[in-house]
Amino acid sequence: MANKGPSYGMSREVQSKIEKKYDEELEERLVEWIIVQCGPDVGRPDRGRLGFQVWLKNGVVSGTLGWGAGVYHPVSPGPTPGLSAKLHPMPYAWQILSKLVNSLYPDGSKPVKVPENPPSMVFKQMEQVAQFLKAAEDYGVTKTDMFQTVDLFEGKDMAAVQRTLMALGSLAVTKNDGHYRGDPNWFMKKAQEHKREFTESQLQEGKHVIGLQMGSNRGASQAGMTGYGRPRQIIS
Repeated sequence: MANKGPSYGMSREVQSKIEKKYDEELEERLVEWIIVQCGPDVGRPDRGRLGFQVWLKNGVVSGTLGWGAGVYHPVSPGPTPGLSAKLHPMPYAWQILSKLVNSLYPDGSKPVKVPENPPSMVFKQMEQVAQFLKAAEDYGVTKTDMFQTVDLFEGKDMAAVQRTLMALGSLAVTKNDGHYRGDPNWFMKKAQEHKREFTESQLQEGKHVIGLQMGSNRGASQAGMTGYGRPRQIIS
């Protein structure tokens, strides 16, 4: 995929408004949840919108094994020439997302299949992200809460990525099926349906009740009032 150049004029103004929607406090909460839900092997991103995008897009984490803290090293499926042998391979970004959604399903029904040999071509990695989005939608995330693949890969709308992950976490807390890991207070429970059951006799009784939209012969009335335009009779 070609690198996207900077935006100018109105395009830059629109992009700036989108970027302002990004919530750094929410980012910290989402990072903590992903680490707890998937395990510490997913690493930890640098703080900020760009660091969060790089972590989810390229699988880049802060180097702590053999490197100084805050130094990035690329994720690779095997040893990288020139790097310390103590560095352990970390998951690719789309493996992080796949592992996240798979962790919310029981064993034997994982929706996203993670290949043993990670593809190096970008469009194949984007297909893996698309599988994550499909699995999230099947889990219950609405289409209006879903981000587009380019929102992550091109950094067009990282706030939308946050929205999708928030919706996924809220559903996991609401379902309470034992697969959610982390603090339940990190996400708000979604409103649940309160279905009421009525007996046949109660339904029949309801048919005899006159709805207020049809009018009523009870309550206040105009009984005893004079007609419009007639003066009130005062007898001294």
